[in-house]
Amino acid sequence: MTDKPHILVADDERSIRLTLEAGLSVKGFRVTCVRTGREALEAARGSNFDAVVSDIYMPDGDGLEVVRGLRQSVSRDIPIILITAQGSVELAVRAVEEGASDFIAKPFEIAELAALLHRHLRARLDAANEEFKDSQVALEDFSRSGLVGRSPSMVAVYKRIAYAARTDATVLILGESGTGKELVARSIHDFSARAQKPFIAVNCSGLTDTLLESELFGHIKGAFTGATSDKVGLFEAAGGGTLFLDELASTSAAFQVSLLRVLQSQEIRRVGATDARRVNVRVIGASNAPLYDLVKSGSFRSDLFYRLSVLNIDLPPLRNRAGDIELLARHFLRRAESDAGPSLRLSKEAESALLAHTFPGNVRELENALTSAAALCSSGLITLDCLPQQIAGKSSATTAFTPEVEAAYTLIADRPTMEELQSRYFQFVLREVEGNRHRAAKALGLNRRTVQRLIARHGLDALAETEADAKDESGLDDLNAE
Repeated sequence: MTDKPHILVADDERSIRLTLEAGLSVKGFRVTCVRTGREALEAARGSNFDAVVSDIYMPDGDGLEVVRGLRQSVSRDIPIILITAQGSVELAVRAVEEGASDFIAKPFEIAELAALLHRHLRARLDAANEEFKDSQVALEDFSRSGLVGRSPSMVAVYKRIAYAARTDATVLILGESGTGKELVARSIHDFSARAQKPFIAVNCSGLTDTLLESELFGHIKGAFTGATSDKVGLFEAAGGGTLFLDELASTSAAFQVSLLRVLQSQEIRRVGATDARRVNVRVIGASNAPLYDLVKSGSFRSDLFYRLSVLNIDLPPLRNRAGDIELLARHFLRRAESDAGPSLRLSKEAESALLAHTFPGNVRELENALTSAAALCSSGLITLDCLPQQIAGKSSATTAFTPEVEAAYTLIADRPTMEELQSRYFQFVLREVEGNRHRAAKALGLNRRTVQRLIARHGLDALAETEADAKDESGLDDLNAE
């Protein structure tokens, strides 16, 4: 390696190339820039680069193709860092498989990228080659894993999931209630070699030691009152697969001893039995309480903690993922839409209220709020008054939402064009007069022929009465006729 590490930068945007070239040069790197994946592969074959920084999107493909080409034809150990503005578990796993060394999420500081390059170059130089292999980018907004988000903190979670899926080690997931711990556990399972075997989730809170051990380890007939037959425990039922143990902080010291024994020996003993049974299960634990603090206070066994936390994943609370709220909201509204109903969307005020809320219940609170709002919304537009009080805040609390005010607010909440506003208001008046053209003309100050033209223009024949029925009982058939 030369005194100045030589970095190949591949990005189709000229401004980014110039920024990276200038910024990394100041940080002590020698930089060569190219515009496409093909140019990157040609340049790498012709020069001895120390590392590659590539955008995930290229005019002639994506960054993963660059990774694949570099690994196959140039170098199997050159650090390759991908730049991305999005994130998904699927792409992180794909990048691991292709051989990307790391990635960095936009927006980022040059100092952050430089530190990442130095770390990988130092690892290569020292032959540690401890590959934190990963990367990302979403080809679609919403991950099939159920994990949604592009914030840097979620991109870091995807990295850890991708790394964990390649191993069989125990994993400890920590995060507040509602942050998606079970989704993370299921993603690790789904992308692991155990994916075709069972994934079983157990909430350990609220169960006595006897019931919890019976559920997990099974029991034999007569082991206790009510044990009328042998029962297979979940450790055996999950054979070859993954067992997810949530709320571990709530378990007793006695149960922690039993669980530790199973993790150490890979054997279980059914309650009441004398013989042990071998099990082949990957255990993923989770807690919404800070287990390390509980270890220090003596309320959680340190040996079990270290046995569980071979790999740790810390889930960020939603209040630290503000950039993901809009993505999550679209995801939940899309799920709440019915085949027969209108498409769901947020008004600007409702969207602002969501962005301003701190979400103590995290993603689960957001999902519940939008599911409830979708049920209350009849027009497809989710307005501020559809949201729960704790999210809508003062605006909803202080507004007297009479039916008239609510109807008027719905008309303008998403700031429609004048054409769209006219159509909505015309529909509103037609509904109010039950489709009667004469009454609509009177309310709008128009003649009936103009009303008829508006009905045809906006495709509202089904909403209005027929021409024969339009003659109201007052006999004022052509009161306003031209």
